[in-house]
Amino acid sequence: MASKPTTRASKTVTAATAKQRLLKQLICSDAPEQALRYYGFERIAGVDEVGRGALFGPVVAAAVILPENLDELANAGLKDSKQLTREERESLDHQIRAMALAVCVAEIDAETIDRVNIYQATRMAMLAAVQGLTLVPDHLLIDAMRVDHPCRQTKLIYGDALSLSIAAASVIAKVHRDGLMRELDTVHPGYGLASHKGYGTPEHRRALAEIGPCALHRRSFAPVRGADPDAALEEELLFEDADLDKGLEEAEWA
Repeated sequence: MASKPTTRASKTVTAATAKQRLLKQLICSDAPEQALRYYGFERIAGVDEVGRGALFGPVVAAAVILPENLDELANAGLKDSKQLTREERESLDHQIRAMALAVCVAEIDAETIDRVNIYQATRMAMLAAVQGLTLVPDHLLIDAMRVDHPCRQTKLIYGDALSLSIAAASVIAKVHRDGLMRELDTVHPGYGLASHKGYGTPEHRRALAEIGPCALHRRSFAPVRGADPDAALEEELLFEDADLDKGLEEAEWA
């Protein structure tokens, strides 16, 4: 009996699903740290961010300097915070803070994100976290970015899934930001911040359409701007000003 042909739809895998499958295959270890120690680096800071893709609130970065022996964290299952449950992250957060040589968390608010763009705001948050460490690092292990800091740096793609130091920063940053979102949910009710943490879920987008954005939404992000009635007026006035300027320029040259 001939087997039923596989439909094209059943073979389709979204980019997000493919990425999650890849991340699950990666092994988070202290191999990057040990390689750096071989070359004489001792105070290695893992750096990561959370909230880069959210529509609400700050982008948060953490920097963590861990001791040389990371067996305890490896045995505890430390890895990319997105692959952990809330209970696992909060337990690891306590462990990391108890054994870390230095930890710092930094936030860059929505207003600044709108002014400088999310990429630059992320770099600012990472730099502030590194500068806030009580122990000066001699090397930075950063998840897929570089910052304007004088010490040596390694930009590690999928770093939070490969390096225990970066994974530790990922956990610290996410626990901090998730807690902040739960607090802000009581200040700005109606958006469901406690559940989606400010990301663009269907629930969040429906709330934006119904009640509009609040002061802590990132108005430079398209879903927020599209739900803001003032944005349409601002754009209309901007175009009118541009047309007026063009007319004046043409009159001057006539």
